[in-house]
Amino acid sequence: MAPATKRDIEIKTADGVARAGLFRTSDKARSGVILYMDAFGPRAALDRMAERLAGEGYAVLVPDLFYRNGPYGPFDAKTAFTEEKTRTELRALIGATTQEMTARDTGAFLDALAAEGITGPVGTVGYCMGGGRALNAAAAHPERIVAAASFHGGNLASEAADSPHGQATKIKARVYVGMAGVDGSFPPEQSALLAESLRSAGVDHIIENYVGMGHGWCVSDHGVYDVAGAARHWKRLTTFFAETLA
Repeated sequence: MAPATKRDIEIKTADGVARAGLFRTSDKARSGVILYMDAFGPRAALDRMAERLAGEGYAVLVPDLFYRNGPYGPFDAKTAFTEEKTRTELRALIGATTQEMTARDTGAFLDALAAEGITGPVGTVGYCMGGGRALNAAAAHPERIVAAASFHGGNLASEAADSPHGQATKIKARVYVGMAGVDGSFPPEQSALLAESLRSAGVDHIIENYVGMGHGWCVSDHGVYDVAGAARHWKRLTTFFAETLA
């Protein structure tokens, strides 16, 4: 298959204009994937992941979820949360971009894919802070999103009003959650609560524990990136989308 190409696009939302990268190998793709970024924003590492997914035959959209905040970063994923200045900036960006905002924005993201000729099913995948957003997007747009995946997503079953587990009854998509073996943002009690919420809501789901992996293991520029763990994630993700987006 030909290598994926990236086209920078702008998407009008209710709150402004979000920049996004659209990746595809040809104009024949009819199924789409929205990739929800981690806290460090769109960058080369996420571009490579989008290119790989596009190589599976999908049109892949990587939107900038922090577009409301104006220019920011760039951030070094290995050090951004250990240096006070960048840690403060990141926390401000995350705090100013709520789950509700991203769920609303997803309607515009879906419309952007449709405008590009993506008339087939759409899946979502998110990493770290994007994991919960991928699940909440499926809850907010159940008629359009058929598959939702989260990898090392945090706070998927927290006490927050917008916690994904609380939206389980609205989800019609199949769900896959790949959790880090040790992750303070998604401890065992949250995993158990998420599983019970999805099961009770009748959601077809898998929650898989990647033992030994740290929060961020899938993304190549993270300090805890793990080659074998990332390969396992790719196998699970591509199989999941092949089963749901075909």
